[in-house]
Amino acid sequence: MKTIDESIAHLRGETSYIDDLPEPKDCLYAAVRLSECARGKILSIDPGAALALDPSVIVLGAADLPGENQIGFTKPDEPVLPEAEWEYWGQPIALVLAATRELARKAAAALAVDYQALPARTDPRAAAAAGDFILPSRSIVWGEAEKAFENCAFVVTGKVDSGGQEHVYLETQGAYAEPRDNGTIFVISSTQGPTGVQQAVARSQGLPMNKVEVEARRLGGAFGGKEDQAALWACLAALGARLSKRPVKLYLDRKTDIRATGKRHPYSSDFKIGADKEGNILAFEAEYFQNSGCSCDLSPAILARTLLHATGSYRVPNGKVVGHMCRTNLPSFTAFRGFGAPQAFFVFEAALDALAQAMKLPREELQRKNLYREDDSSYFGMPMKSVRAEEAFGRLTEIASWDALKAEINAFNAAHRFEKKGAAILPVCFGISFTKLPMNQAGALVHVYQDGSVLVSTGAIEMGQQVSRKIGVVAARSLGIPLEWVRVERTSTLTVANTVPTAASTGSDLNGMAAKAACEEILSRLTTKAAELLSCPAEAIAIRQGRILENGKETALGWKELVEAAHGSRIDLSAHGFYATPGLFYDMKTERGSPFAYHVYGAACVVVRLDVLRARCKVESAYIVHDSSNSLDEKVDLGQIEGAFAQGLGWTLLEDLRFGPDGRLLSDSLSTYKLPDISFVPEKLVVDILPGKDNPLTPFNSKAVGEPPLQYGIAGYFALLEALRAAKPEGETRYDIPFIPEKIEAFLRGRAL
Repeated sequence: MKTIDESIAHLRGETSYIDDLPEPKDCLYAAVRLSECARGKILSIDPGAALALDPSVIVLGAADLPGENQIGFTKPDEPVLPEAEWEYWGQPIALVLAATRELARKAAAALAVDYQALPARTDPRAAAAAGDFILPSRSIVWGEAEKAFENCAFVVTGKVDSGGQEHVYLETQGAYAEPRDNGTIFVISSTQGPTGVQQAVARSQGLPMNKVEVEARRLGGAFGGKEDQAALWACLAALGARLSKRPVKLYLDRKTDIRATGKRHPYSSDFKIGADKEGNILAFEAEYFQNSGCSCDLSPAILARTLLHATGSYRVPNGKVVGHMCRTNLPSFTAFRGFGAPQAFFVFEAALDALAQAMKLPREELQRKNLYREDDSSYFGMPMKSVRAEEAFGRLTEIASWDALKAEINAFNAAHRFEKKGAAILPVCFGISFTKLPMNQAGALVHVYQDGSVLVSTGAIEMGQQVSRKIGVVAARSLGIPLEWVRVERTSTLTVANTVPTAASTGSDLNGMAAKAACEEILSRLTTKAAELLSCPAEAIAIRQGRILENGKETALGWKELVEAAHGSRIDLSAHGFYATPGLFYDMKTERGSPFAYHVYGAACVVVRLDVLRARCKVESAYIVHDSSNSLDEKVDLGQIEGAFAQGLGWTLLEDLRFGPDGRLLSDSLSTYKLPDISFVPEKLVVDILPGKDNPLTPFNSKAVGEPPLQYGIAGYFALLEALRAAKPEGETRYDIPFIPEKIEAFLRGRAL
């Protein structure tokens, strides 16, 4: 904590988020009215009772939008406010402004909404049967699966279900909008993608993008939920500000946020896997029915990552994977940490588990035998380089003392009738880059001021993951100065244009490389000036911790003196840096290419203790081996690994996102939606970082850390499954996330849930 200054302000509650900012005296507050069935035809919305509450009340609907009533980025299927029909229970259908927040919410509730309920669909398989897809399905085919299955000694099939997951960011969705001179709009948005918000606001307001300024100061968490979905709330705030000609703040309460926003995509999937008698996987097929919700959102990109992670950490010579984006009348499911990969990992690990059961082999034997190796090629044609799958797996079995651990668990289970233990291993191979190739770019603006202090602006959004600290480290190391002399500024579309969202675990990679490029440009100018002052070749100059070195020896010249001299010589001390990840390509017609800059490897072992009588479990211990390469800040990376692991455990063992058959969200508050807390995380958590390796497409050979560790939580599911099998060996296995107590009890009783 002592090394991260910003954390002190967090601890003291001094950090300001959107709702902490002081409002101007004439600020209006906004609230939304939500729909009350899964699909409905709007007959009328009568504002009379709302308007009668106070003269400050203003009610706005779809007809009031000055621009296009559309914010869908990939497909025009997402209106700001519905015009004729709404498409899910909890969709905003009207915007209300008032002098106070309480009054705005009271007025929104007072709107008289007359509607006709329409038939709705919530099951993705039913949507697929009806041919109701968001976009055409995608498939990747390789080898000759049909022929390979004929040659398999063992073939198993099965079904896998994984539920959604609520983001539960600490700061709910919110935006502040202010009309400014010449018809421009200033927006502060809690968003991972300022440019996306800028585009959406400009589109809905009928303005060019240069008349919309979007600022993202910091977010109180996001996890993907504020990538595309922040745009709606910014558009509504901007609509209120534009029409009222006053500043408007829209900040959701927790229940409204949970009801109105998208979550992790639930999947229902089928698999078929085959192996020879030695346990070599010969063929794999999977069909993924993605519950996309009511609109496109990021479903195509999420499905793409599912397909590109379909075999997890394993080489499979023959196969076919097919993905469907099924339209349902639920909130539009959206980005969530892992972005479709966890669902794919779970399907393949379930298939591997079923195969191990059929072959009467330990899962870890099949896992180890089929891991990716150096110079393998992925099933979509990407050469696998710097492969560390076997290294991570081997290191994990060492630190967990796997053979001794299994023996200990077997002894425990033999001695305890009403308590059982189980352990499982989960290897990870996670590709880093946006799967939409044009998004793999970033810009940065760096200023060196006359006193030697440095300001860095990038498109990276700080949301608690310490990307700002990492970019500061990159800038300091690039310039050769102490980190304390560098400040990383909030993100604004005025300083860095055409940003990509801080997502896909690329924030430090892309923005760090852009900042590094800008710093190196300034450094080149400064070293030239230093060489002139010291009467030596520029190649002899180096800067270390703010001291100027000549041929490795310290000189009398310091950083601040050099900067002053450069400024006095009218040398530009600012630079714009740009980075586009090289070597990426993918042909969607052939489904072949190299869509990732590199892969992150790792492995986890989780031990679970099952209370047979009470049908509940406790995660007892966990061991993680992770590939961070040459970390920019190992303490930050450790925090990300531990946090992602906890979030993965929550998804697999605890968080039950549940909708009723009518499409109403039942788990719509923190009293009905359980989250992992400190007591849920194992007391014994060992994290081991693999030694660094070259990784030239990132700042100083580092590796991304945000999303890959979430997959480690899947090991908890299979550890619990092993404990259940110890309690009831004849139990029927169902692969269904989350493994909540009701499902544990159903397994033990041998009944359907």
